[in-house]
Amino acid sequence: MTLPPAASLHDSTESVYSRWQPLNDWLAEHRELWASAPFMEPVPGWTLSHPALADWLAGLSEVRCQNLDDDPSLLAEQASRYLSSLGRYDELVHVAELADAQQAEQATLPEIRAVDMPGRKRLQAGAFSAAVQPLAHSILDWCCGKGHLARTLAAASGQPVTGLEWNDELVQDGNRLARRFGDPVLLQCQDVMDTELALEGGAHGVALHACGDLHRQLIRRGSESGLSRLSISPCCYHLTAEDRYQTLSLRAAENPRCLRLARNELRLAVQETVTAPERVREQTRRISQWRLGFDALQRQLRDCDDYLPVPSHPSRLLNGDFEGFCRWAAHKKGLTLPPATDYGYWQAVGERRWKEVKQYELVRHLFRRPLEVWMVLDYGLYLEEQGYRVKIGEFCDRSLTPRNLLIDALR
Repeated sequence: MTLPPAASLHDSTESVYSRWQPLNDWLAEHRELWASAPFMEPVPGWTLSHPALADWLAGLSEVRCQNLDDDPSLLAEQASRYLSSLGRYDELVHVAELADAQQAEQATLPEIRAVDMPGRKRLQAGAFSAAVQPLAHSILDWCCGKGHLARTLAAASGQPVTGLEWNDELVQDGNRLARRFGDPVLLQCQDVMDTELALEGGAHGVALHACGDLHRQLIRRGSESGLSRLSISPCCYHLTAEDRYQTLSLRAAENPRCLRLARNELRLAVQETVTAPERVREQTRRISQWRLGFDALQRQLRDCDDYLPVPSHPSRLLNGDFEGFCRWAAHKKGLTLPPATDYGYWQAVGERRWKEVKQYELVRHLFRRPLEVWMVLDYGLYLEEQGYRVKIGEFCDRSLTPRNLLIDALR
């Protein structure tokens, strides 16, 4: 099945830099609002310079906080009453829609052929496929997993697809599925970070949610190898071997106001849970309250008003109580809990702190999408420097996945 074009490709005369620079400057101007983490800093420094904004946040109910957190545009509009420059949010993060719902439905594998393919992944692969039509070259699926995207693209275009994946078990499962349905798909076991990996110059490289250094490797190696087209939806920008992010684009790096981001700051770009079920949200809320309660307790025990990082907790703790969590955390950090510790009191402190954190984090969360767009524009600017015509847009609605940005670069 060959689909009609989802949209006219690469027809924009707007330079990627003309989008990147004002966004970079806006983020740099507001750095104090997003660089500090309220979870670690009970009273963020920006509350002193923007007291009206802080007072507005303090008056928000828990339900209102959640509603605003789920609707960044509305949050920006309301917050701009107290800091007018936040009103530029929509203008700075806006990108084109690359495919509509009908095109995505046409490009999605029917459930009868989507064996072992989770429903959300099936729809994401279909939306991605619709957004990159028409397909005119053989396809290289980077970090292909079991080949869900590869099989979707093959069915929608008839083009042969080669998939690269390091997990041999996934490769074997994917090849069995391709043979079963007669798809022109061949998955290969390959570490894509191998510097000796050779790429076929005329191919079309695609990646749906390859993480951090993995998608950056495709951008670099793909452009160096002369791939005819690159279509990439990035994910998990913070998963990198480097302590600080170095922009790919030389032009961005030469800008004196260019952001210099630590790995943990990159994490903010993907801290969004619009697809999380209510059960997961409730678990996240409970464990966050426990962590904040323990944080207040450890500050008193150590007589030190500093955040003490606690490692990831085992899932079994979610079936217990706050006291059990504190005992586990104290053991991990080498602290002794006094026998007379009032766990009910410290749990209440954690619940109160969680409400404050949710309020303060609204402002920080307003910069999640701008930081992500900033990253993607840097990638696009780099690809322009390598001789590609670049289009950046959304391949699906954020309700399907918050990681819905797509870089489409044609050489």
